Amino acid sequence: MTARVLVVDDILANVRLLQARLEAEYFEVMTASSGQEALDICQRERIDVVLLDVMMPGMDGFEVCRRLKSSSSTLHIPVVMVTALDQVSDKVQGLDCGADDFLTKPVDDIALVTRVKSLARLKMLNDEMLMRVTTSREMGLADDDVLAGILSDGPGRVLVIDDHPRSSSRVMSALAKVHDAYIEPDPQIALRHLAMQPFDLLVVALSLEGMDGLRLCSQVRSMDRTRHLPILIMVDAGDEARLLRGLDMGVNDYLMRPVERHELLARVKTQIRRKRFSDYLRNRLRESVELSVSDPLTGLHNRRYMERHLKTLIQDALRSRRSLSVLIADIDHFKHVNDSYGHDAGDLVLKEFSDRFRRYTRGSDLACRLGGEEFLIIMPDTDPVLAGHIGERVRACVASEPFTIGPDRTIWVTASVGLATWDGDDDTAEALFKRADNALYTAKRQGRNQVVSDAA
Repeated sequence: MTARVLVVDDILANVRLLQARLEAEYFEVMTASSGQEALDICQRERIDVVLLDVMMPGMDGFEVCRRLKSSSSTLHIPVVMVTALDQVSDKVQGLDCGADDFLTKPVDDIALVTRVKSLARLKMLNDEMLMRVTTSREMGLADDDVLAGILSDGPGRVLVIDDHPRSSSRVMSALAKVHDAYIEPDPQIALRHLAMQPFDLLVVALSLEGMDGLRLCSQVRSMDRTRHLPILIMVDAGDEARLLRGLDMGVNDYLMRPVERHELLARVKTQIRRKRFSDYLRNRLRESVELSVSDPLTGLHNRRYMERHLKTLIQDALRSRRSLSVLIADIDHFKHVNDSYGHDAGDLVLKEFSDRFRRYTRGSDLACRLGGEEFLIIMPDTDPVLAGHIGERVRACVASEPFTIGPDRTIWVTASVGLATWDGDDDTAEALFKRADNALYTAKRQGRNQVVSDAA
């Protein structure tokens, strides 16, 4: 994989060493010799991972990390602290600043490349969502309240899978004071919990007696519900080979046993925060996709989606030689509704009309709002006779009952309907739609509140 890595160190020899190792794995490497230079580069360039030295003059690595993680434009960039410090308190301080991991000098080549690959992969997934999400700040982020919620350190739901009583007891005693934590020694029961309940983090001991811990992590990654769930593994000293395999398969973070309480809490906090940020991006992307294909007032598909879908159905009709019909309905004298009762009343009519319209949409049909007071149903496997029956039922359901536009206030509304059926090999989506539209205008000219087909 290719990714852009920023190496930050005030000692040139250290920079050159890391740069050579990363470039040998085909990473693109940028360098900075001070904290401020690193911040400027991250604001200006696309950076996938930052390798950040702790001990620098002026602004140290802790402060640089804190600033990166407090900015809405850089908080999603993974930061790995590279340091000669080996005290747990130093590691915890870095994690509290938002660092994603630590590498201790001298840096092991395999650990370096594996961690950078893992973090860059996660960053790129978030970047894909950020690029698609549109917001007022043009960065994929919402207002300050939403951002504050993402950055908050509220308690999360954590599931621990560990069948060693003493080890699991120590982990739970630390987590339960801060988070909503659960312990499950049986991996199969744990998988059932994951399938049925939402969690923010999964903690797995690799040295399970009843199951291979890495196989369990693989199963979690393959389940739809838990595909994006962060996984933190607990690894025994000397089991570095399996640790590297876990990181390569998508495990998010790890702890070496014996687990230190403060480091555990710091890493858990980091993973929960990242999950909330990724969930936010994923939800915003889902919302933006829905908005791009749906009409916000009625909830029906919009014209843009209809045009693409109709072309797809035409191609399917060519292959299957099945019928395909289109129905266009227009609310009669809708301008009079808006002028006489106001646009709020008009919106209520449109919503109720769409509800009645939807009643006659089969599972294979597609109901859309074209715009204004015009609606459409695409009906696969529907010949002119069946289309005529559906059109008449749509017309009748609109005219049969009054529309409510306020407390104890109703009005009567009718609709005109135009129908067209696909003619065969030389027919196009544009021509089919045009014939249905012409049939609709014929119904309007002939007095409204009626159904006209292009086959008539």
